Amino acid sequence: MPNRRILVFGTFDLLHPGHVSFLRQAKRRGHELVVAVARDANVRRIKGRRPAQSERRRAAAVRRTGLAVRVLLASTDPDTRYAFIKRIAPDIICLGYDQTAYTDTLADDLVRHGVRCRIVRLKPFYPRRYKSSLFRSKH
Repeated sequence: MPNRRILVFGTFDLLHPGHVSFLRQAKRRGHELVVAVARDANVRRIKGRRPAQSERRRAAAVRRTGLAVRVLLASTDPDTRYAFIKRIAPDIICLGYDQTAYTDTLADDLVRHGVRCRIVRLKPFYPRRYKSSLFRSKH
């Protein structure tokens, strides 16, 4: 396993096998997986709805997987997101196949803020079966 710090971001609402696959894929890229769980306010702003579970419950569910060495609540202020990333100092940021918020210009924005890391887009895991929106409709 390469000596790399991996950073992932996500909502992880109603944690399901698709999320676990995402975390496992990311973890295989390095020795230390750091997970930043989206804050409730950011989920509302980006997705236009509240998450089914609170940010603390979602972070606790990610911790229980045992895949991450650190599970943090992401920054609440979009203007400090790059300072947050810089403090973590990832070698790689892994994105989910369906993550689109802030990803169009992510590589350029990271360089502009002095963050040097690779960006890797991970593969979906049965996206027609394991998607949070499907689980939300059942709750």
